[in-house]
Amino acid sequence: MNQKLTPVTILMLVTAPFLWAGNAIVGRIVYPLVPPITLNFFRWAIACVILSMLGGWVFRRSSGLWQHWRRFALLGLLGVGVYNAMQYLALHSSTPINVTLVGSSMPAWMLAIGWLFFGAQVSPRQIAGALLSIGGVLIVLSHGEWERLLAFRMVPGDLYMIVATIAWSFYSWLLVRPKEPEAIRRDWAAFLLAQVAFGVAWSGVFAAGEWALTDAHIQWNGTLLAGIVYVAIGPAIIAFRCWGGGVERVGPNIASFFNNLTPLFAALMSSAFLGELPHLYHAIAFLLIVAGIVLSARR
Repeated sequence: MNQKLTPVTILMLVTAPFLWAGNAIVGRIVYPLVPPITLNFFRWAIACVILSMLGGWVFRRSSGLWQHWRRFALLGLLGVGVYNAMQYLALHSSTPINVTLVGSSMPAWMLAIGWLFFGAQVSPRQIAGALLSIGGVLIVLSHGEWERLLAFRMVPGDLYMIVATIAWSFYSWLLVRPKEPEAIRRDWAAFLLAQVAFGVAWSGVFAAGEWALTDAHIQWNGTLLAGIVYVAIGPAIIAFRCWGGGVERVGPNIASFFNNLTPLFAALMSSAFLGELPHLYHAIAFLLIVAGIVLSARR
């Protein structure tokens, strides 16, 4: 695992939060049209079909997938089944500012879980970088007005997002503890497909429970179809490919700081949709987030 940030690695780790910011916006747009866990199932079912065209050989008996099915089932549960379902569910019962605030705790969870469960060392630089990065997120969410943060209250959606963040932290650490055959790991499509195949199974079980226990319904229209296609290709396949590659290169601790670019991108996208220009606090927040990344990545 190379701890040096190269231009290619930076591009990969920036692309993922950019696409995930779009995922949050689309999730808010379509939440009146489709139940959240069902949306997650549709998303990954489509992604699974696309990935099967690229890395379908992984289903062969000789690939090594079935000998390591427990690992891929766990990765699929954490990265596909739990994290994404909880995120969509959080958008139903919590405000966007609360969800993003909770999500901004990712570097802290990543450092803590790595230290507690994976024997990772935490340096003072990484702690300082986490504080800088979170400070940048708070500036974006408060629009430079700290009074807005005083109204912050925990609601069920925030708890869902905490569960999602913890699940994603475990998922990221498992990525850098490889146990699967080298042939699968070298083929990004096969490696992702092995996770998504199990993740779709988990999502299907969760979606069935959603329909059995709630008054679920779907309103099909062009907006919903376009949203499903986007979240299946961009935030799912492309973003997961970039995140997995970035984590493998620099490790979960450093990669987690790039996750805090997600609310910044989300704020800029929201401004674009609303016809508003970026403000000075966006630039200040961006500098703080980048400073946190640079500080944490220095040896």
